[in-house]
Amino acid sequence: MSKTMNLFAYLKTGPTALHPAGWRHPEATLGDILKPSRYENIARTFEDACFDGCFFADLQGLYDIHAGGYDAYVRYGGQISYLDPMTVLPVMAAATRYIGLGATLSTTLLPAYHLARSLQSLDVMSGGRVAWNIVTSATELEARNYGLAALPDKDRRYDQADEVVEACMKLWKSWDEDAWILDRERGIFGDPSKVHYANYEGRFVRTRGPITIPRSAQGHPVLMQAGSSPRGTEFAARWAELVFTFHAPMDKARASYSALKEQVVAKGRRPTDCAVAMLATCIVGETDSIAREKADYINGLVVGELNAAHMSASAGVDVTRLSGQGAGSAAGAQGMHAIIEEVSELQKTAKAEFLAAAQTMLPAQIVGSPRTVADRLEEIFTAGCCDGFVIDPVTAPSSHETFARAVVPELQRRGLFRTRYAAETLRGNIGTRPGR
Repeated sequence: MSKTMNLFAYLKTGPTALHPAGWRHPEATLGDILKPSRYENIARTFEDACFDGCFFADLQGLYDIHAGGYDAYVRYGGQISYLDPMTVLPVMAAATRYIGLGATLSTTLLPAYHLARSLQSLDVMSGGRVAWNIVTSATELEARNYGLAALPDKDRRYDQADEVVEACMKLWKSWDEDAWILDRERGIFGDPSKVHYANYEGRFVRTRGPITIPRSAQGHPVLMQAGSSPRGTEFAARWAELVFTFHAPMDKARASYSALKEQVVAKGRRPTDCAVAMLATCIVGETDSIAREKADYINGLVVGELNAAHMSASAGVDVTRLSGQGAGSAAGAQGMHAIIEEVSELQKTAKAEFLAAAQTMLPAQIVGSPRTVADRLEEIFTAGCCDGFVIDPVTAPSSHETFARAVVPELQRRGLFRTRYAAETLRGNIGTRPGR
């Protein structure tokens, strides 16, 4: 095939990712969650398999929507970021050479200069392998943790995000590529004529610059985004080089993919400047029947209360209090639109039935042998639903290790995935260009 897929990995600095029972499986490791070795090893696993990159989902606090508190998340091992990913990524960078490394950081909570400086520092130190998963934040708890009385409305948050990215781009370009001279004989370290003020001033963002960090090997971090609301899609079409989407039926995924690419072109960019990667939760076994047994086993470990708490967090509304009054909230993450739609459907049932369903609902899973899983990924990819996948682990790190060891070689045999890296930078490997 002339086109090969992108592969990224979804990570958390904790014992589990999206599957609410992942940490309970015997294959999941728990004793190294806070140790550098865990993150070094998984980074090497991804690099050995030629993944484009990995990124850490993050939340600046504990979900406390469900039943009015964080009891279920703490008690049953929900998605919690036990470490700041920005402290973990340098460890992973030092252990590898090619793998892309992504961090989730909010344009609503953090100043543009801070974002530009910390991300560019990591991009320089990693040799040009950093991605910024740009979020505007979707929970009131994060707003309060950062001293805000409440989150601004969605359009206001995206307007601010546009300005933050504009300011970061100016800061990242405040040093020309050849600003360093390093001439010992003449005693000239750098050329001040090639360092510039940013002097950015918008409605929400103001920064003078220049940044203190020179250009990285890829210029600046790759821009990543996951918003799927109309305003989020508009933002992605302008800026994003990688868009992370949740699983959806093929007809809907194909329509969303085409619509986004059309908007990317309308913004003056090439369709290939923005790659779309769909979430894929894969449970792989030696045979299809073994894989189904594995799936049945791990899905049977789910604690219903935690599953419902995850739904509450995703939909932005406490599902224990719903009784046909409409799901979702102004702050709810639109990237979980499928779950929100399912919540709305379920509310048509009696409350007891609704809560029972909420406790058993799980993300879509691709279950089977390496060949069967590769068949399904190939089907979705060649149907024009996406440019690749974000592989979500069920058990960490074994799910990722199994996928890398068993499914990647099958994709490579089919010509669907690379066998070696084409470049040393993330942008060079995914072949994108940022917006302006």
